[in-house]
Amino acid sequence: MTGEVRLAVLGCADVAARRILPAVASVPGVRLIAVASRDRGRADAFAARFGGEPVHGYRSLLDRDDVDAVYLPLPPALHAEWIAEAVHAGKHVLAEKPLTTSAADTARLAELAARHGVVLMENFMFPWHGQHRAVRRLIDEGAIGDLQSFAATFAIPARPRHDIRYRAALGGGALLDVAGYPVRAALHFLGGGLEVRGAVLRHDRDLGVDVGGAALLAAPSGVTAELSFGLRHAYTSGYRFTGSTGRLSVEHVFTPPADHRPVLRLVTGDGAEERTLPPDDQYSRAIEAFVAAVRGGPAPDIEVTVEQARLIDRVRALADEGRASRCGRAIR
Repeated sequence: MTGEVRLAVLGCADVAARRILPAVASVPGVRLIAVASRDRGRADAFAARFGGEPVHGYRSLLDRDDVDAVYLPLPPALHAEWIAEAVHAGKHVLAEKPLTTSAADTARLAELAARHGVVLMENFMFPWHGQHRAVRRLIDEGAIGDLQSFAATFAIPARPRHDIRYRAALGGGALLDVAGYPVRAALHFLGGGLEVRGAVLRHDRDLGVDVGGAALLAAPSGVTAELSFGLRHAYTSGYRFTGSTGRLSVEHVFTPPADHRPVLRLVTGDGAEERTLPPDDQYSRAIEAFVAAVRGGPAPDIEVTVEQARLIDRVRALADEGRASRCGRAIR
């Protein structure tokens, strides 16, 4: 399509108010048309704050002819249903992560979007930040020699017990929430073909969800990736690379504010140095990428999203196998 992208929001979530709608307002070529909620009062409040027409009910929004694309920040357990509804309605979709709660649903929706000729994009925003291009350039130039291993962590402090992340029925848990960041980072830097070699999840019996864990992945090249994540931790957001002649690390890589100036730390046989990188707004960059794709530009690589969902499924399966084995030994 050409011209302005007419965007609507399907669900009045906190992330929409904090991150996405302010970014939409800063990006040319896209206009907020409508905001839908099952609670008319929430739709009215969002529309009063960000613009667009308040709409009561998701179906009413999808039936509109003046909407080209929808942003969907619903709870993860509702994604598969409403992404499918939006695609069948001919709408392009920007959906919050995770795209769905299973690899099977993710692959099915990717195929459905391709068949209907619409853009489907999972809203992991950090890969759009310029700091990761600077890191990749140094790795490719051999700044730390031959890459041997990668490690990444994303963990956040505990939330109130009623937080959506702790509600199993809505797709809560650390694996479906924060684990996606280090997994996506591994895919971003190491490429496809990753295999999960080990995994552990730590469960909270009262909440009924996993609240932390770790996974070991291996690339076809033999490079390993050690990933950790959690919902009851000191805030940690970083990655590091170890090579044959040096190491490279960056902190605050997954959710930096737009004015943050990343600091890259490089250690080699010649000594240690810090390089301060320019700030970047990954939230606006993600919206720009989605708008460009809707208007006929490069489409986001949905196969990366499908691969990520497969890896997340495999982490859960291996962790469950390990837990069952430990329980069996304890019983014996």
